[in-house]
Amino acid sequence: MRASKYLIATVKETPSDAEIVSHQLMLRAGLIRKLASGLYTWLPLGLRVLQKVSQIVREEMNKSDAMEVSMPVVQPSQLWEESGRWQKMGPELLRFKDRHDRDFCLGPTHEEVITDIVRNEYSSYRQLPANIYQIQTKFRDERRPRFGVMRSREFIMKDAYSFHASQECLDETYAVMHQTYCNIFDRLGLNYRPVIADSGSIGGSTSHEFHVLADSGEDEIVFSSESDYAANIELAVGTPAPVDDEDDGESKSRELVNTDQASTIEEVASKLETSPQRILKTLFVHAANDEGERTGNLVALLLRGDQELNETKISKISGIASPLEFADDELIQKKVGCSVGSLGPVGLSDLGIRCIADNSTSEMHNFVCGANKPGHHFINANWDDDCSPDAIMDIRKIREGDISPDGKGTLSIKRGIEVGHIFQLGTKYSAALNAKVLDKNGKSVVMPMGCYGIGVTRVVAACIEQNHDAHGIIWPDAIAPFQLVIILIDAHKSEQIVEFGNSLYEQAQALGAEVLLDDRDKKTSPGVKFADSELIGIPHRLVVSPRSLADGVIEYKNRVATEKQLIETDAIASFLQQLFS
Repeated sequence: MRASKYLIATVKETPSDAEIVSHQLMLRAGLIRKLASGLYTWLPLGLRVLQKVSQIVREEMNKSDAMEVSMPVVQPSQLWEESGRWQKMGPELLRFKDRHDRDFCLGPTHEEVITDIVRNEYSSYRQLPANIYQIQTKFRDERRPRFGVMRSREFIMKDAYSFHASQECLDETYAVMHQTYCNIFDRLGLNYRPVIADSGSIGGSTSHEFHVLADSGEDEIVFSSESDYAANIELAVGTPAPVDDEDDGESKSRELVNTDQASTIEEVASKLETSPQRILKTLFVHAANDEGERTGNLVALLLRGDQELNETKISKISGIASPLEFADDELIQKKVGCSVGSLGPVGLSDLGIRCIADNSTSEMHNFVCGANKPGHHFINANWDDDCSPDAIMDIRKIREGDISPDGKGTLSIKRGIEVGHIFQLGTKYSAALNAKVLDKNGKSVVMPMGCYGIGVTRVVAACIEQNHDAHGIIWPDAIAPFQLVIILIDAHKSEQIVEFGNSLYEQAQALGAEVLLDDRDKKTSPGVKFADSELIGIPHRLVVSPRSLADGVIEYKNRVATEKQLIETDAIASFLQQLFS
């Protein structure tokens, strides 16, 4: 491709509304242009990258024996009513009516559509497993689109759905897809982690997210220093450092002490000259009945004073109202007879309040806790008849340095950008849409499903977040818009420059390289050409200039190298062969 006939839409200034690096560089490098809030046009350079990502995804999905289809973006409301999501999904589902006053939506995902296809086309377990995917545009009417294509309203996604005759079959396909995703992200050249994750509103049980590690990531992920353990911080488990034993394990008698106005963990620790680790923290949330409806009762949550509550873990516990909401001071005063600041577990069972303690509290003894009396705490409290939890569970948020759950190493916390997510959906959608097959015994069974998504447009942005410097983007070779740029200097003054540049261009193309020949005229200075090549992020650069040709050399620079190389002109063919063979 010749730059003189190609849209090189680079800009020097950083757009004021671009908050993160990927958004800034995608605009400056001329990859995208904003049409409206959350809507972007992909320009030629950006589209080349997007197509390369899509092709790698497609090739690896095909290797896994998945079948590609193309489903409509516009979906009828009837299918969403069958699944129950027409009413449940919020305003991010863009609904509209056609000219016949029939309800439709723009698809944010395709569980209903694919299940409708499979229930009509599959009838026997012999046809299963079936794994069907597409790479297609989605639309979600985000309340606050931001960060460019990282969180836009319209985006391209690879979504796959698998159907099975048994859970065992689903487990096998899930493992294949997990490996397929690793293969995809390996080929893309990304530093990523697959982590145990929450299935969220889409439903299902087993779930893994794939995160590209980047400081700008919105999610926190946890992984072990010595094993493969990794999880989203919402679901991560581990063991905190034990509390230093100050009294050789001997239990003492509980004592009521006046703590005056001290109400926070830090204030109480200072007042009593102890550490937050030795204080029991008590939080109150609303209780729920078996149907999930709020009852007006409370549930007490007990943690070590140096630990934080993990709200995702709490929301999964039966008997706690969802969405999780902390009780206000008025209700706590009414139920417990004391306001926030002096609350504790002693005597709560007598008040009919359920107590759930975190695992890290089970070994605590001679600890400090609120006495449920204003301005007072107990010291040397221990677990006994009037101070004991109804259940001990993992309800805390993991902290840096915790011991890995497999006992191998300690846990680190990094920020990540979610670019892929795989789920075991179970029968949530297949049961709702009555998608059944006959099993080997001739019995009609609902098909368990798997769901596997990759945000293709988000991958492009995540790659830039992970790979850039002060000069611009640093693309991995596999998805760079061009592999090589050949820059001609003062070509308007020398026919020899033009001829040699064209020769290099043809040689590199013959080797299968994707080449941009920067033959722009004298109005584009050498400095602009160099700056554009680095901003766009092309991995390899050759410079042909009158001075270098006179010396019998060509200048080469790798995008990530600090030094330039001089390649002799009679060795350039073998050099290109080494680069692109």
